[in-house]
Amino acid sequence: MGTGPVAAGVLAAWGARARAVDEVPTAAPASALTGARVVVLVAHPGDLASVAGRRGPQGHAPAVAHAQRTFAAAREVRAEHVVVVTSALVHGAHPDRPVLHDDEPVLTGARAVPDGLVGHLLAVEAVVARAARRRSPRVTVLRPAAMVGRGTDTFVTRHFEAPRLLVVRGVERPWQLVHVDDVGAATVFAVEHALTVGPPDTLTPEQVSAVAGMRTVALAPATAFGTAERLHRVGVLPAPAAELAYVVYPWTVAADRLTAAGFTPRYSSAEALDVLLEGVRGRLALGGRRVERRDAAALGAAGAAVALLGTAAIWRQARRRG
Repeated sequence: MGTGPVAAGVLAAWGARARAVDEVPTAAPASALTGARVVVLVAHPGDLASVAGRRGPQGHAPAVAHAQRTFAAAREVRAEHVVVVTSALVHGAHPDRPVLHDDEPVLTGARAVPDGLVGHLLAVEAVVARAARRRSPRVTVLRPAAMVGRGTDTFVTRHFEAPRLLVVRGVERPWQLVHVDDVGAATVFAVEHALTVGPPDTLTPEQVSAVAGMRTVALAPATAFGTAERLHRVGVLPAPAAELAYVVYPWTVAADRLTAAGFTPRYSSAEALDVLLEGVRGRLALGGRRVERRDAAALGAAGAAVALLGTAAIWRQARRRG
């Protein structure tokens, strides 16, 4: 199964039919899955803190090892089907690609993000791809849109904790949000091919800004990504600069096969946005890093200008210390 808010959503969808396994042990891994016909491996933790500092193969080794043990145990107990929950993040976000379809390839080579959440998911996907080449068990991969609900904490949800919504000049990023309960329901509904999961509606940046009651701050791409890279390098930003693309560029999913099979999400993107906003109420994050409540009022009142100046000041101090 896995741990975190996404796993909780999956467990709720399966109800009494499911048995939660937080960790498949190294010794006798099959003992954890005895009697299982279907195994759901939740690779997306839904918890930014758990993956923020992971870099390169060494950082993702525990997730890779867990996925390998899960597949080995599933084969040993003769499970019929393994359903893996990753994310449409593995397809990347691009300003010139408005919609992702189920047959979209995952990021590879120079385009792959080695660190953070995206690197974590790509490392697990490599294990899944190898396992899928075997005849048994059958493997289904679910790649949801940006998830919200049940305490989900990602760089997308933290984007809505900032004083302003960051946008990149010249790019309109439609917002598609999927509730973790719908992701859980999709694992029950899963079929035989790699699938994306997302509601049919999307929200324009203007709609999101209006509902959230947040103004936007527009930066040139070079400024936004260059500043993010420098701040991540000195530890100010918890997520790699490459992950900024997912909050400013489109990665809307079509969910072709699930839709064709008759799956209907319970939550629309508009309803999921309400869930997200309720979840981040009272929080403040600058550049994806949470600010303590005692500091939130002073920093929040300053708005985007002070936030940007503040991060620039941190960068200058770090340069002087270095």
